[in-house]
Amino acid sequence: MSNLLSAQGPRIVAIANQKGGVGKTTTAINLGAALVEQGCRVLLIDFDPQGNASTGLGIEPEDRENTTYELMLDDAPLDQIIMRSQIENLDIVPATVDLSSADIELISNEKRSFLLHDALRQPAMDKFEYDFVLIDCPPSLNLLTVNAMVASHSVLVPLQSEFFALEGLSQLMLTIREVRQSANPDLRIEGIVLTMYDSRNNLSQQVEDDARENLGELVFNTIIPRNVRVSEAPSFSVPVLEFDTASKGAKAYRDLAIEILKKYEALAA
Repeated sequence: MSNLLSAQGPRIVAIANQKGGVGKTTTAINLGAALVEQGCRVLLIDFDPQGNASTGLGIEPEDRENTTYELMLDDAPLDQIIMRSQIENLDIVPATVDLSSADIELISNEKRSFLLHDALRQPAMDKFEYDFVLIDCPPSLNLLTVNAMVASHSVLVPLQSEFFALEGLSQLMLTIREVRQSANPDLRIEGIVLTMYDSRNNLSQQVEDDARENLGELVFNTIIPRNVRVSEAPSFSVPVLEFDTASKGAKAYRDLAIEILKKYEALAA
């Protein structure tokens, strides 16, 4: 799998939506685990000061000596920052609440929007041979999220199947366009994935219809259902693919990983 994408380094994907509670962290963890099942090597960047992705992969707060804060602002060696998770080939750069102060410190830095971009492209990254770097963004359009977008090749947007879901999307799209115009002209939308979908609920169906009508092929075919096993897995610090491998949630994230990889295979053909 390591040569499937390109010889130019890993595919960097920001998982972003300024709304909280839409499934960003859940998607980051489980998509990462699903890509690993498909033979990829994956690095997850926990870019949210809440550190939920770190907790969800079993990294205890007291073990997070070096974090995304040091990755961006302290030039700490990658060997001291990247941690192995319990899932083989799924590594993580953890986060703590210290990251919340980075926004303030970045304001006076001339390269404030490019710090993560540069950190992820240093020569020392090559030896890890990652196929994907997934960035779990904070639930806001702040300097951290802008850093993630500048660093990324694409943005994957989890969209909760609820009323007003599409309203917040316009601001996110505007931010993506601004980043394209100012700092990362090659940034594209990886896709929009509907999350917390309840097929018994007319509202979920309506949100899906609206999303597909307005956004067309940007919306993934795969839909992530509302699934109790997905909700329970973080309390056991494992992806749902490990927690209940036969659950509907685990199957959905596998399908999403396969759909993404097929896109790249088609592009490479």
